[in-house]
Amino acid sequence: MKKLNTLKSIKLLAILFVSTLVMTSCSDDHDHDHDHEGELITTVSYTLTNGNDVVTLTFQDTDGDGPNLPTTTISGPLTANTTYTGLVQLLNETTSPAENITNEVQQEGDEHEFFYVSTVSGLTITKTDTDGNGNPLGIATSLSTGTAGSGSITVILKHEPTKPNNGTVAGAGGSTDVEVTFNVTVQ
Repeated sequence: MKKLNTLKSIKLLAILFVSTLVMTSCSDDHDHDHDHEGELITTVSYTLTNGNDVVTLTFQDTDGDGPNLPTTTISGPLTANTTYTGLVQLLNETTSPAENITNEVQQEGDEHEFFYVSTVSGLTITKTDTDGNGNPLGIATSLSTGTAGSGSITVILKHEPTKPNNGTVAGAGGSTDVEVTFNVTVQ
């Protein structure tokens, strides 16, 4: 009789354990509105405008993880001692029409932040837009050049960074959704 009670206890514990696992795996995460994996980003365009002076930095990998290598194009040099209004756009061009991922990043601004890292002497980039909580987002920027020179601008989109943060990629944490580097010239 004691052996039968022990078996019943073991079965009951097993049922409770499995029930706990099922309940845990089905629970909702109310802190985030989505539970999807990262969207495919095939194109990053960073357009810099000062009146008629428009410079577009574009990274494209239209076949995603396919066999073709990505391409990077820069429409021209930046002008020295000039301030540009910047706007970044993300696309998934494996669909027709292309899906504008920037809209999703903006809607989920509290879960995203762009970072800009430059090796060009005297070039500064400031984020000019914010998420719904007033923290920097970085879809819109102000880019100021100094004297003539060359170097790179790296555009990084972080998913679920710490907000607020110290403004650096390392201080933000989170995971990287996209990171592209453009070699630029200031004339």
